[in-house]
This record gives sequence, C-alpha cells and structure tokens, in this order.
Amino acid sequence: MADLKFSFAETFLCSAFAACFAELCTIPLDTAKVRLQLQKKTVGDEGNLPKYRGLLGTVATIAKEEGLSALWKGIIAGLHRQCIYGGLRIGLYEPVKTLLVGSDYVGDIPLYQKILAALLTGALAIAVANPTDLVKVRLQAEGKFPVGVARRYYGTLDAYYTIVRQEGLGALWTGLGPNIARNAIVNAAELASYDQVKQTILKIPGFSDNVLTHILAGLGAGFFSVCIGSPIDVVKSRMMGDSGYKNTLDCFIKTLKNEGFFAFYKGFLPNFSRLGSWNVIMFLTLEQAKKVFRGELYYD
Repeated sequence: MADLKFSFAETFLCSAFAACFAELCTIPLDTAKVRLQLQKKTVGDEGNLPKYRGLLGTVATIAKEEGLSALWKGIIAGLHRQCIYGGLRIGLYEPVKTLLVGSDYVGDIPLYQKILAALLTGALAIAVANPTDLVKVRLQAEGKFPVGVARRYYGTLDAYYTIVRQEGLGALWTGLGPNIARNAIVNAAELASYDQVKQTILKIPGFSDNVLTHILAGLGAGFFSVCIGSPIDVVKSRMMGDSGYKNTLDCFIKTLKNEGFFAFYKGFLPNFSRLGSWNVIMFLTLEQAKKVFRGELYYD
C-alpha cells in the first residue's frame, strides 16, 4: 500500500472517497452491530429472550418494526466520520511510516513499525472525528418510539445541536478514551495487517497486485481488527449510546459483572461481516482510486 508517488492531499481524497463508499454499502450491518452491543442482559436472566438475535434477525427486526430506511440511520454522520477519520488515518499512514524508518530506508519496513504508524494515525484521526462517531452511534441506537414519545434527535445536525445544548460542547467527545484505544488498535490491525498480508501474497509465485490480492488482504485486515478490537468496540458503543456510565472503567466493570465476559464479543459475527466486507470494499476502492490518479485504472 505504498503511496510514495502520492501527495497527502491526493491520498486523503482517495481514502475519504473509498471509506465513504464502503460506509454507504455496509452501514446496515453496522446498525445491527450497534443494536446488539447496546442490548443488555443480566447474568442468570434466562426467562426473557433478547429482542435482537443474530445478524439477519437483527436486520429483519429493525426493518420490520422501523422500516427499511432505519438500517441507514446515522449514515450522514457516518459519512462525516469517514471523510475526516478515513481520510486522516490512511492519508497520514505512509508519511508517518516514512518518518519512523527514515526517508532513506531501503527494503521491507518491519511489521512493528507499520503497527506503530497505524496506532499513531488511528489515535490522531479519531481524536478529531469523535463528535461524528458519537452522533452516528446515538442515531443508530434509537429504536422505534411509542406513540406520543418524542424523538431525542430529528436528524444529524439536530443531534449535534441537541447534544451541545443539553450536555455541553465537551459531550461531543464522550467516550474519547475507549474510542482512541479502539480506533488506534483497529487501525493498526487493519492497515498493518493489510500491508503485511498484501506484501506476503505478492511474494507468492503467480500472485500480482490485482483485485484477488486486494480481496484476500482486505478480509485478513477485517478478521484481525474484529478479533483484537471487539471488547473495546462494545465499551465504546455502550458509553456513547448510554450516558449512565461514569467512565471507561465503570462501563467495563458493569458490563463484565452484569453480563459476563462474552458480552464484550456481542455482535462478533455482524461486526466481522461488516468489517470484513467494509475492508474489502474500502481497500478495493482505494486501490482503484489511486490508479485513477495515475491513469492506470484496471478491472482484472
């Protein structure tokens, strides 16, 4: 994923476009993931069946009760997030990686340097984009309201305004701690693993820098990011969707105490389905977008 021939502005534009396209395609799965993660169940409470059960069941329940369009709740905030976060984390990855190893470095960059570069760019990018992430989660968390009950938010811009008016400007950075941890780690898992898997595949006889290689590397990136980032992702969604937690540690302890360890892997399959497909779409689009800039678009 070397971008040595690209300026930061060109890489930022390609990355933001690819991230937004992937977000648009996969946000129904992300909405299902958020609903599953926010669904609470007390340990020992086996009498009541959960409202949302599995990826397809959650998608079907949301569509049936709230309409098909509800699966795209938070898409505007999601696109805001990807323009900023997606553009920055990928756009800064190569410059930071070069800064770490030196501009005169020759050969394959060590994996630990790739991981460090991705950790830094992921943390920086989400620190800037946290308000968009908060609004996206708040909108996705809203289910069907009973008759006579007013909605909390009437759209993306209203959500930003209402949060600032009712909770203060700093509330837009609610959950920043777990969000930085989650996105730094997931970004490292995605970018470093994509970089490494692609580099490894290209050394295998018969493989070249084409769509198949990008798909395999994208699936690898999605799998590693979900395995590593799921517990932090659950805590982040809980804190952003429910203001009843004091801090990150309080959310972690309450979730563990009330629901058990496996609560941190709630929505694992929809999360992998979403992140696996998201990474494939994003990296495929990114690779093709960069070829458009070079005038080398291909479809093999």
